Amino acid sequence: MSIPVFDGHNDFLLRLQKAPERRDEIWLKGDGTGHMDLPRLRDGHFVGGFFAIYIPSPHNDDDDDDFEAMMETPPYALPLPAMLDLGPSQAFAMSMAGHLMAMERAAPQDFRICRSGAEVTEAVAKGQIAAIMHMEGAEAIGPDLDALHVWHAAGLRSLGPVWSRPTVFGHGVPFRFPGAPDTGPGLTEAGQNLIRLCDRLGILVDLSHMNEKGFDDVARLSSRPLIATHSNAHAVTPSPRNLTDRQLDVIAESGGIVGLNFATIFLRDDGRRSPEMTLDPMLRHLDHLISRLGEGGVGLGSDFDGATVPMPIGDVAGVPALLQAMVAHGFGADLVARIAHRNWLDFLARNMD
Repeated sequence: MSIPVFDGHNDFLLRLQKAPERRDEIWLKGDGTGHMDLPRLRDGHFVGGFFAIYIPSPHNDDDDDDFEAMMETPPYALPLPAMLDLGPSQAFAMSMAGHLMAMERAAPQDFRICRSGAEVTEAVAKGQIAAIMHMEGAEAIGPDLDALHVWHAAGLRSLGPVWSRPTVFGHGVPFRFPGAPDTGPGLTEAGQNLIRLCDRLGILVDLSHMNEKGFDDVARLSSRPLIATHSNAHAVTPSPRNLTDRQLDVIAESGGIVGLNFATIFLRDDGRRSPEMTLDPMLRHLDHLISRLGEGGVGLGSDFDGATVPMPIGDVAGVPALLQAMVAHGFGADLVARIAHRNWLDFLARNMD
């Protein structure tokens, strides 16, 4: 299927950060690894998305092996990583922003960093991939918020105050199964100020990874429609990363949108990480999200290059398989197009200054 795709979240910049000397090769040609590169984006009819600046927590290979084993044998409860220091976080994030800008310089006819909904619409109309600079976890911003002005000037238009760890602004949910998102306190005073400033600057606030009390604080403080760029339905898969029906209703009432996360641990009813699954769980999540948010409130939020995704999709070039499954499931052509790209594009045209 040749339906255009707009995606709420990917971690491609982290792949480039791990191999900066091969950045142009990975981006322009692909190296057969990961989920994304320019040729595969074109193969998957990808017209735009949120490109995340994300700072990983320090770890060792033994921890990775232990955590992967735990995620294959639920129940599991991974400990929250420690808070990160501001200085190293800013340096890391700045480097990732540089990769995004280098992607634009290397392929200006194909790729454009967009700073408004109008620029997104224009880029898509010209056949360019419309990229939104997103920050997943606000560790690169200090409590005085001065850096937020700099990031906004650089093009930042979407911000998740937390990843799944604490920051000076709030608290993320743990990787746990089963579990609920009510896992800690709400936003700090600095976090509340962050939300107010994001509103004034026109930076979207992403609720993905945020605990329930923090979610409620954002809903109370923000005057803008609420978004969760890459989250699923807790009623289908009881992970703390997924949204309860109450949370979905709050997002719906605000006129917001949720992007379906492709990560297997947030899709499978057994909480396992294994990619060996059909697309039926994705369809169940879509059914539930639509029932709470309406047909205009659901999009895609793949988490490509940041998660294990179902084998029938594999990478960004496999997204048409999901769209075909939606058709076979009984979704009409208009609804499939809405979920694939139109809902995100319409939302951004209305809400990204």
